[in-house]
Amino acid sequence: MTFTSEILLRKLAELSDVAGNPSRYVVALSGGLDSVVLTHALATSREKHGTPVVAVHIDHGLHDDSAAWSRACEDFADTVGIELKCSRVDVERDTGRGLEAAAREARYAALEDCIEPGDWLLSAHHQDDQAETLLLNLVRGSGPAGLAGIGLVRRFADGWLVRPLLGISRHALQEYAAAAGLRWTDDPSNTDQKFDRNYVRHEIMVRLEARWPDVAVRLSRSAQLAGEASELLAELAALDAATLGARLDRLAIDGLRAMSVARQRNLLRYAARKLGLPMPTAVQLQHVVEQVIAARDDAQPLVRWPGAEIRRYRNQLYLLRAGKSAAPADTGRAITSENLVLDAGLGVLHLQANASTGLSDAIVKRGLELRYRSGGEEFHPYGQSHTRKLKKLLQEEGVVPWMRDRIPLVYAGGELVAAADLWIAADAASQPGTAIRWSNRPAIH
Repeated sequence: MTFTSEILLRKLAELSDVAGNPSRYVVALSGGLDSVVLTHALATSREKHGTPVVAVHIDHGLHDDSAAWSRACEDFADTVGIELKCSRVDVERDTGRGLEAAAREARYAALEDCIEPGDWLLSAHHQDDQAETLLLNLVRGSGPAGLAGIGLVRRFADGWLVRPLLGISRHALQEYAAAAGLRWTDDPSNTDQKFDRNYVRHEIMVRLEARWPDVAVRLSRSAQLAGEASELLAELAALDAATLGARLDRLAIDGLRAMSVARQRNLLRYAARKLGLPMPTAVQLQHVVEQVIAARDDAQPLVRWPGAEIRRYRNQLYLLRAGKSAAPADTGRAITSENLVLDAGLGVLHLQANASTGLSDAIVKRGLELRYRSGGEEFHPYGQSHTRKLKKLLQEEGVVPWMRDRIPLVYAGGELVAAADLWIAADAASQPGTAIRWSNRPAIH
């Protein structure tokens, strides 16, 4: 199949049935062959499609020549008469997920910042990329969602991520570039076969194409069929989720047990994807089925993988972002009228004056201090008849066990006067008073 700007515009018009009409085309311009061709085809057909075109280049800083690549993108953008935004990112090298994955995460985070409502972010993934992705996901043991490969269109930030070249071969893009006299940058890391994708591209695909010249087309067709199967599984998972309540981050154990194991795993994958959590492996999902869903009622099991964890409490299964195991380090900080950002992602504490009920002026004047549980705290909550163990209060309130040592406690003159925004000490309360507000907090129930 050949590639022309007319073919591109027809594909973009088809995708508008899904994503509506774009306010801008924002092209992810790496400077390589694929993105240069996509940018050129869009920029030189502006009179036909009438949509503003801008480009974004992300400098990962992983190669000595990366600054020169940025300048080459600037020169190319000037040549085709479009705006270019260059953004430098810092790639974490010790995430445990590999350099490729870390660079991809940093790149897409930076691209999100460039998207305005209604924008289409255009990525130049093509048919050969799709074939390589399918093979990689087969080797990794992926399910239907992974075998569907690279998606054609999906929501992204305040706009859409669109890949209009998935049906176009690399050879067709090379022919277009040659005819248009385009120049591009070849990243030397693309030939380094220590990276899995490069090994598949330069070793496996070459051998497959020698036997089956149209193997990329065949694999792309398989990815499309797997995508349809994945959509059906997602529809089933949505129906199953609806029977368990309105929240995907909290699933009823009894309802899960009533499902087959295959439907349990399908629902858990669906919930993780919808919640934006890293996808668990097949082994991790099996651990959830055997160690969490099937555990005895009084157990508090935990299955964790990078970036996420699943816990159980009171007949509920909780899907969570992975918490930090270390105790919060901000004990002893003063609580003032300014927002106090808590350590370990625990949110923000602030004071609200003139609340209907809150701490008395005398207590506030002593100076308020942040602490966390150390054990043995006793507390007489306002509106209750006697002093109680804080541990018992948290249990009765239904605070999940993994959050009980992370509830911010407010002290004045060495005395516990409030437990976050849950309770105020009876002898510290007044009407009106200064209330403690805890915002952007993790779920505690």
